[in-house]
Amino acid sequence: MSGITAATVKQLREMTGAGMMDCKTALQETNGDMEAAVDWLRKKGLAKAAKKAGRTASEGLVAIAVEPNAKGATGVVVEVNSETDFVARNEVFQKMVRDIANTAIGVAGDLEKLRAETYPGAGKSVDEHVAEMVGQIGENIGLRRAAGIVVEEGVVAHYVHGPVTDGAGKIGVLVGLKSSGDKAKLEALGKQIAMHVAAARPLSAKVEELDPAVVAREKEVLAEQARASGKPENIIEKMVEGRLRKFYEESVLLEQIFVIDGETPVRKVIENAAKGAGAPVELVGFIRLELGEGVEKSDDED
Repeated sequence: MSGITAATVKQLREMTGAGMMDCKTALQETNGDMEAAVDWLRKKGLAKAAKKAGRTASEGLVAIAVEPNAKGATGVVVEVNSETDFVARNEVFQKMVRDIANTAIGVAGDLEKLRAETYPGAGKSVDEHVAEMVGQIGENIGLRRAAGIVVEEGVVAHYVHGPVTDGAGKIGVLVGLKSSGDKAKLEALGKQIAMHVAAARPLSAKVEELDPAVVAREKEVLAEQARASGKPENIIEKMVEGRLRKFYEESVLLEQIFVIDGETPVRKVIENAAKGAGAPVELVGFIRLELGEGVEKSDDED
């Protein structure tokens, strides 16, 4: 029980919206396991689903670079962490992050390949240059994540939320759209979808792309909730199916309601855009990186 502190209770409350005492009880019942505590609260009807947004426990920048070609484009997003926000506002650090993002274009955002790529003008690898910069900047920094989208024909649109410098900020989103249609209209559509992704935090682009473990976990929670109603199993099964559809509408990009108009599913928004673009439009995928996502602060950092 030593792991159950005021900070962990507060974190669970922020993730679920449940009461402080309920959160404390949930952690006690699950031996401090945060995910299990979320499920415990949900099964009791005391919390909403947590999308594991996590707490932003690292500083630094998320940066984006996009390189169009004759027909399509390559887009990449990288996360470089620092210990303090002060360093994230340092021009030397910002230039390094932009350089790393531009270098990532050549390897389509592959993190391990990026680490080994030659840093521009340095005559050494990206990883070696970052290590050298630790001494120059005076605090621990590191290349944490990188990802990319390649579209053979169409566009890779992007959006940076909370920009600190050009092309870098707290959240970076890429959206790939496949189409032979008007590039300017595709870019405008993609930018709006990217803004939606930043706000709505979808777990996947399509239902079939959801992590099976996430779906299984959701089904288990929904079944427990339904059984609490005392209804027979055949009715419970239908209740779970209905609630699972609601989960998809909340968690899958194409099924979500577009935040720009608040009424149209994203799937329909893309279908409707085909007429203006002059050709069918297909969502290739999206990437959303948020600074410090999934990294926990120790209690003494609160």
